[in-house]
Amino acid sequence: MADSLRDQLLKSGIVKQAPPERTRGPRRPGSPQADKSVPKGRRPQAQQPSRQQSQEEIDLAKAYALRAQTEVKERKQAEQAAAEQARVKRERKQKIQKLLEGKALNTADADQPRNFEYGGKIRRVYVDTAQLAALNAGELGVVQQAGRYLLVNREVAEQVREIDAHLLALLVDPGADGIGDDGVPDDLMW
Repeated sequence: MADSLRDQLLKSGIVKQAPPERTRGPRRPGSPQADKSVPKGRRPQAQQPSRQQSQEEIDLAKAYALRAQTEVKERKQAEQAAAEQARVKRERKQKIQKLLEGKALNTADADQPRNFEYGGKIRRVYVDTAQLAALNAGELGVVQQAGRYLLVNREVAEQVREIDAHLLALLVDPGADGIGDDGVPDDLMW
């Protein structure tokens, strides 16, 4: 153990002996230069990581960047799809609103309730005797718009079905035998 590690590295040629440091004069204690461990103009060299380790870090950084780009792209596509759906829904709503303007047959003096199933619940629209007979015969239909149930003629109800079938609340098939899907006659008063 006569040779220190430094001497052994110098002999093997792995490390070269650094030239002696030049000093610019005596350093006074407490001066800014006295606190620096590296002379001015020289920077300590960071240890170079192994090539494999640095390649793994680069690959990992690329993967994170690619993932971030993919997430941004997916979020942008989802926003665009939601905006497109909202636009289509708005256009359908406007079409139906224009179609139904002035075509509702609801009357203020209607006194007979006509119950029907819509959206998983029992709903009601008030009709008069002639409208009840026409509704049960399939000559009239019921359309849901803005929380109300509007009584309309069959042609308008068919047009609403073409635009948005979900808004057609009731349209009896004229070829049916007058008994609803639940086995109860359509003209039964309850």
